Amino acid sequence: MRFSELFAPTLREDPAESEISSHKLLLRAGMIRQVVSGVYTMLPLGLRAMRRIENIVREEMDASGAQEIRMPIILPSGPWKTTGRYDLYGETLFKLTDRHDREMVLGPTQEEVVTPMVAGDLPSYRDLPVNLYQIEWKYRDEFRPRYGLLRGREFLMKDAYSFDRDEAGMRESYRIMYEAYERIFARCRIDNVVVEADPGQIGGGVNHEFMARADVGEDLFVECENGDYLANKEAARARAPEPAGLGNAALTKVRTPDAASIEDLAAFLGVDASRTLKCVMFDVAGRTAAVLVPGDREVNVNKLEKLVFPEKVRPFDDPDFSARGFVKGYVGPTTFDETVTVFADHSIQGGNDWVAGANEDDHHFTGANEGRDFRVDRWEDLAEFREGDACPVCGGRLNLGRSIVVGHIYQLGTKYSAPLEATFQDEDGSPKTYEMGCYGIGISRILAAIVEQHNDESGLVWPKDIAPYQVVVLLANRDDEQVVDEAERIYRELTDLGVEVVIDDREVAAGVKFNDADLIGFPVQAVVGKRGVKAGTVDLKVRATGEKTQAPLIAATESIAVLLSGLS
Repeated sequence: MRFSELFAPTLREDPAESEISSHKLLLRAGMIRQVVSGVYTMLPLGLRAMRRIENIVREEMDASGAQEIRMPIILPSGPWKTTGRYDLYGETLFKLTDRHDREMVLGPTQEEVVTPMVAGDLPSYRDLPVNLYQIEWKYRDEFRPRYGLLRGREFLMKDAYSFDRDEAGMRESYRIMYEAYERIFARCRIDNVVVEADPGQIGGGVNHEFMARADVGEDLFVECENGDYLANKEAARARAPEPAGLGNAALTKVRTPDAASIEDLAAFLGVDASRTLKCVMFDVAGRTAAVLVPGDREVNVNKLEKLVFPEKVRPFDDPDFSARGFVKGYVGPTTFDETVTVFADHSIQGGNDWVAGANEDDHHFTGANEGRDFRVDRWEDLAEFREGDACPVCGGRLNLGRSIVVGHIYQLGTKYSAPLEATFQDEDGSPKTYEMGCYGIGISRILAAIVEQHNDESGLVWPKDIAPYQVVVLLANRDDEQVVDEAERIYRELTDLGVEVVIDDREVAAGVKFNDADLIGFPVQAVVGKRGVKAGTVDLKVRATGEKTQAPLIAATESIAVLLSGLS
């Protein structure tokens, strides 16, 4: 490719709308352009890099036994309503109506498409297992698109779906995909961690996220200082404390004027917030529920939603308190009757003689003890993780890290096959529901994650197998015929060898060419100039290390090939 013909509009300055390295560099290097917030055009260089990621993913998926298909983007809303995800996705789901007033959606994921299809075409246990995948654009109406390709409303994704006859088969399919993902991210040169995760709106049971370490990542993960526990922040659990047993204090009502908040209450009584009992009220499918955590903790609503799914969870609004007989700011479990379901985080077991609301304006109880003064219906992991919590495996310190989620795999079980009535005929002739897994990789996200991990002050530093072109031949003196001839010869010979190469033949200053070569991130740069030609040499530079060498002009092509072979 000739740079004079290449559509690669590089920029000298960071665009005003860019916030992080990948966004800035992909814009500056002429790889993407924004159409509207969260939607981008992929320019030739960016598309070539993304296609390389696609090819790696496709090769590993094919090698794992998965088969590629292509599913539509425009989907009927009916199956989404059947599974409950039409309402669950809410405003993030792009919804439209066709000319016949039929409700349609733009697919953010395809479980509702692939499951009925497999049920219709693979009706017997003899047809299983099967794993079908596609690489297709997905759509989510993000409330706040940001960070370029990291949080967009349109994104390229590989999604795969496995179907098995039993749980053992599903777990085996999951293992195969887990290992394929490890190979994919290794080939993409992504420094990543694999963590226990929250299934979110996909649902299901066991699931893992593949997270690329990144200082600017929006996704937080928890890592034990001893290296034996990893989880995303939403799914992280701390080691439960040793039970404290029943306290010695008597349950006593005390006046606490203007102490409706934990901070005011702790200050008024002169106690640490951790000694107070926070009681957070929820509506769960029309019923009343309370979640108890220590006063210095927050309730993880996602964990509660997962516990009661598919029932809807809604924190109390102000009118709910009075309508259901509670006093906002002074609610406590000692006054609950059987109509209230009481959840408590395990951390509550580590304390006693709690300060708790008396369900009366300006009053609390001191000396409240579980089992004597209030009941707990369900002990669950419901508190937000806090840095410094104890590891559930070894008790070591848990620390937070930032990352970009680039892959997520799930053991779905019958979460979709059951409501969609997707069954096959088992060996004994009985109908049986498919055991499913699903496996997503964000192709466009990987592109941004690679840039976040592979850049320097001069621009992009592509891994060899992801770079849009592997070599750039820089023609330093366009007005010198011999320089032009030698540069063209090297360009032709590299092309004949199958090397993907650009010759920078533009009529611009050499300094502009050098800057663009660094900005775009060609793994190897070959500079052909007057002094070198006279001396019979060519200057070579490895972008990743900055190492510069000279090679005989006559053997330039072979020297470049050797350099490339040593790059990762």
